[in-house]
Amino acid sequence: MKNIWLYGLAYFFVISLISFLYIDKSEPWTSFSSRFNDVNFKLQKKKPSPNIVFVAIDEQSVNKFGRWPWNRTILAKGIQKLQQADVVLLDMIFSEKTQAAKDEALANAISGLHNSVCGFFLRNNSTQQLSDALLDVISDSALDYLHSEVLTYNSPAFLASKYAELNTLLISNACTLSGTFSTVMHSDYLIRSYPVALYFNDLLYPSLAVQGLRLKLNSDVKRAGANSVILGGKKIIMNPEGFVRLNFYKKEDYNIVSFLDLIENKIPPEYFAGKMVILGITEVGAGDIVSTPIGSIPGPLLHYTFLSNFLQNKLIIDKPNWTLFLIIFLPFLSLVLVLKCKKNALRIASNISLYFLAYIIVKYLFISKMLYIDLFFPLLSMMLAAVSFELIAFSLQQKNEKFVKNAFSSYLSADLLQQLIENPQLLSLGGEKKQVSVLFSDIRSFTTLCETMSAEKLVLVLNEYFTPMTNVILKNEGMVDKYIGDAIMAFYNAPLNIPNHADKACQSALEMRIALSELNKDFASKNLQAIQIGIGINTDEVVVGNMGSQVRFNYTIIGDGVNLASRVESLTKYYGVGIIITEFTVATLQEDFLYRKIEKVSVKGKKEPVLLYELMQDNPQNRELKEVYERALSYYIKGDSAAAKKMFDFTAQNYNDTLSRYFINNINKGKFYGINIMQEK
Repeated sequence: MKNIWLYGLAYFFVISLISFLYIDKSEPWTSFSSRFNDVNFKLQKKKPSPNIVFVAIDEQSVNKFGRWPWNRTILAKGIQKLQQADVVLLDMIFSEKTQAAKDEALANAISGLHNSVCGFFLRNNSTQQLSDALLDVISDSALDYLHSEVLTYNSPAFLASKYAELNTLLISNACTLSGTFSTVMHSDYLIRSYPVALYFNDLLYPSLAVQGLRLKLNSDVKRAGANSVILGGKKIIMNPEGFVRLNFYKKEDYNIVSFLDLIENKIPPEYFAGKMVILGITEVGAGDIVSTPIGSIPGPLLHYTFLSNFLQNKLIIDKPNWTLFLIIFLPFLSLVLVLKCKKNALRIASNISLYFLAYIIVKYLFISKMLYIDLFFPLLSMMLAAVSFELIAFSLQQKNEKFVKNAFSSYLSADLLQQLIENPQLLSLGGEKKQVSVLFSDIRSFTTLCETMSAEKLVLVLNEYFTPMTNVILKNEGMVDKYIGDAIMAFYNAPLNIPNHADKACQSALEMRIALSELNKDFASKNLQAIQIGIGINTDEVVVGNMGSQVRFNYTIIGDGVNLASRVESLTKYYGVGIIITEFTVATLQEDFLYRKIEKVSVKGKKEPVLLYELMQDNPQNRELKEVYERALSYYIKGDSAAAKKMFDFTAQNYNDTLSRYFINNINKGKFYGINIMQEK
């Protein structure tokens, strides 16, 4: 396709730009993308794992025991009721000492648990003085062997912090493991991911939930590849910062019980048997409330979500390469559409349908396989590409329309011109072979006419003559090829297909004769000389297309069929008739026209002689003339010259038939009916 390089340039610009925005995580596009894809969580009907319980220090608990922080003996009593749990995760921190007895009671309660994970908080600044003994205790919870391995260039760069707020030495010693409960918000201030581990003091510390899983599964964390680790035989795939995308549940589906119900024995201790329990704070002003795609939730539910995702095999697997593929592939489909489909509405509908098909497939993969494919950037890529392609197509269309209007507005009817503008693909500008009907008309004795008129009057006559003749041709869906002095050349069935082109050409010739009669009446009123014309029509396969030089060209036709039409027109004067059509035109006619046989002629450019016919106005007088004429011609063909001459004399005298006089003259000269060999002048 001509100008395809414009589409290619737009395509590569779009996919390069969108790919850069996606890889670079440029704002605000990344935030828009995150919000756009948060619909994933509304499409699922999954429920959290029943083996996880969140014990919340909620409003009714605070109403009972007072504002936080509480007397640590209260917490100790509650924790003692969780001894049947497999693992208890403490999403709270005890960084300051209180009364020794109270601290001891809490430490003893934690020690009495089957497994416990105490949380600590990483921060950018801290005034807490960390003793070597405390650092040594929590170091037992670190995964320094992951830190010491030789990593590849695309291994996760776990986030690091220089400072931390830790539990006291007494509490830390009481915990089985310590883990971080720090996390990071996305650029739009929503939390969507959970850290597998974070660096502190040059050691890699797993998060609270990962530490809980290590104890639950009695398994260690091992590296499985550049961006993944193995825990309990399951692979955890991380992003470049060592985070895992959280697969949130509906808020009402999380299993949350009140600390007050726990301590007041409204929930039996055996309820927690075999479960993982998270103890955290939800009361406003005391606990942390975080913003997520499902709304504001208590921070401890982040650990809950990760734990449930892992245990249910619902961990989301990011597929950035698949997103890049769609960024490239969807605009390519738009490119194919704009090149192959010519209707704007159909292209728009197809683009929308293709995207929704991709949307359905991607969402199905998320629901069924937990594969996360970002659809925002592919949509952005497809939209930008489609708009670019449409602008290019519109610009080229405007250019083509201007060309078509400039090239054909004077030669085609308004209806045909509009069809050509709306369907430019129907126009073959490079040249093609095509059957057309060619019409030539010429003013008789034009040289004599020129000698009797001034130049100004001659131009006036020609203009007044060409106007109605041209209108007739255009009305019958013909194309005016050119004006050659006093002659008109027109053809039918190009540039647009006209199935009944021979009929259109013949109808034009008949109407031109009628229009000429009306024109001569007008000339008579203006004291202008009447004019007569001859019209020749031939139907043949010719070459159609743009012809000329690189700086000037014309849409026209060439071929023997054109030359024959011109020669046939010149024979109208020889035979004394108004319109001559060839046997090839007669064979192509679909409608009933009145015509009569003349004779075969041998003309230059044709190996075989061509049979000519006179096209006549269909009226009673001409039908009578044709009937008598054809009987006379049949006698002439059989060699009965006397009978033929008698009937030709009748038509010549009663119908003033010039063609009959032509055959009378031949009979008088002793010529037999046969092939007239025309001599070129």
